[in-house]
Amino acid sequence: MKYSFAVLAVVLVAASVVAADPDPGFWSRGKQRIRDSVKFAKDASRGTSDMHRAYRDMRKANWRNSDRYFHSRGNADAASRGPGGRWAAEVISNTREITDRLRGGSAADSARDQAANRWGRNGGDPNRYRPQGLPLQY
Repeated sequence: MKYSFAVLAVVLVAASVVAADPDPGFWSRGKQRIRDSVKFAKDASRGTSDMHRAYRDMRKANWRNSDRYFHSRGNADAASRGPGGRWAAEVISNTREITDRLRGGSAADSARDQAANRWGRNGGDPNRYRPQGLPLQY
C-alpha cells in the first residue's frame, strides 16, 4: 500500500511539472545536455585509450630520448577526440607528472614533459619531439 502511494505521488509530481512547464524548450535542452554528456564520456574513454597506447608504445620501443615524443603523441591523439579526450589527456598527464615528482623525478624533466604534453594537446605535431632513428611504426 505504501509503495503504490509513493508511485502515485511521483507520477502526480511529474505530471504537474510537465503541465506547468513555462519553457517549451526545457525538455529538448535536457536531452541535448544528456547527449553532450554521453559524448564527453565517450571522448574521455577513447582519449584514455589513446594515452594508454602511447605509453604502451613507449615501453615497447624502449628508445632513448623518446619520452617527450610519446607524451606529445598521446596528448595529441587524445585531444583530437574532442573536449572529453582533451580533459582525459590533461588529467592523466598531470597525474603522471605528480607521480614522477613524488618518486624523485627532477623538476626540469617534469617541466619538459609538461611542455610536450601541452604541445600535443594544443594540436602541435608530435614529430617535433621525435628522436632520430625511432622506427616508423611509432
